[in-house]
Amino acid sequence: MKIVQKICLVLTIIGALNWGLIGLFEFNLVDTLFGVGSILSRIVYILVGLAGIINIALLFEDWD
Repeated sequence: MKIVQKICLVLTIIGALNWGLIGLFEFNLVDTLFGVGSILSRIVYILVGLAGIINIALLFEDWD
């Protein structure tokens, strides 16, 4: 499960960086790379969203 969590963490960081770029510069890197509304952009957004949901489990792990 550790590998899945690391992959999800990387995807969540990518999503956060993209939102930071949108907020600061009105620049959407995902849409720039894959095209606005393209299937690849949608896949990236879906993967980032799923990764965020999976990372919620980290809040409930034992931190010892």
